[in-house]
Amino acid sequence: MTAALALSSCAANEGGATENGDAGSESTLSGNLVGAGSSAMDAAQQAWIAEFQNANPDVTIDYDPSGSGAGRDTFLEGASGYAGSDRAFNDEEIAAGGFAACAPDSTIIQLPLYISPIAVIFNLDGIDSLNLDPATIAGIFAGQITEWNDPAIAATNEGVELPDLAITPVHRSDDSGTTENFTDYLAQAAPEVWTYEADGVWPFEGGEAAQGTSGVVDAVTNGTGTIGYADASRAGDLGTAAVQVGDEFLEYSPEAAAAIVDVSPFVEGRPDGDLSLELDRTPDEAAYPIVLVAYSIACQQYEDSATAELVKAYFSYIASAEGQDVAAENAGSAPISDTLREQAVAAIDSIQ
Repeated sequence: MTAALALSSCAANEGGATENGDAGSESTLSGNLVGAGSSAMDAAQQAWIAEFQNANPDVTIDYDPSGSGAGRDTFLEGASGYAGSDRAFNDEEIAAGGFAACAPDSTIIQLPLYISPIAVIFNLDGIDSLNLDPATIAGIFAGQITEWNDPAIAATNEGVELPDLAITPVHRSDDSGTTENFTDYLAQAAPEVWTYEADGVWPFEGGEAAQGTSGVVDAVTNGTGTIGYADASRAGDLGTAAVQVGDEFLEYSPEAAAAIVDVSPFVEGRPDGDLSLELDRTPDEAAYPIVLVAYSIACQQYEDSATAELVKAYFSYIASAEGQDVAAENAGSAPISDTLREQAVAAIDSIQ
């Protein structure tokens, strides 16, 4: 075990303490826990950590928003007690095993506890919103639509004075779950234009690359004619696209993002406690399709029992109605449904 994972604690349900860290309870938890991963969910993580540490003053949680790929690697290597990732470990990665913090033969649990729309953000003087259909979004990011006054953009934005200006698409330079979710949307919604598979690594050279969510937002903000994609909580004052779903153009919202999760099935063949979703990006109903589902990932059984105890308590708080409301208030995310919470709590209870 690394020093980062060394913990000292008593049972979370002893001495009046609660596993969700409710304020007012006398906590007996203590120690340090390290997490790493998704930069998109950093605002939610910091809010969760602040509230959890307030209720458990002898606990310190450090979360490194290094990106989903780096977070999964850190968790694999045993240098963190949990990971936050904008995509779940896939079947091949799970089969390969090697999760250093986990007990031998332990499975991992993957819980979709952070749901947020991904905004298509842009910087055009005097324009706050544009209607974009899937093929046009795909064409822009594939480098096929290169001017803002292109007929494909004009066709869905009657009355908007589009500038004769080059488009500069901005993508993530790091292995990113946000990129994987965004490219999954492009591949599902506009396969005739976007001919690449969903991937956390941008599939070709071109455009402008930036590190992390903050890097993309900064590049779009500081550029002219720029367009990118980022967790909607980070859109700020930038222009955003309303995305075509059926005959409607939908602005992003937590509620519209949550609707996609409710109509999407779990990945088949996964063990109990793995709630990975097969997101449906082409819904029949009014649901915002460019959505990021970030997973809280942990061992079902840890090599170190104290690590298990603290991860179990922290995840219990994240999944609670209180924890979900804290994330919604601070990060603009969509609280999970009661049905999903019930399944997540069952998985968290299995951690040991």
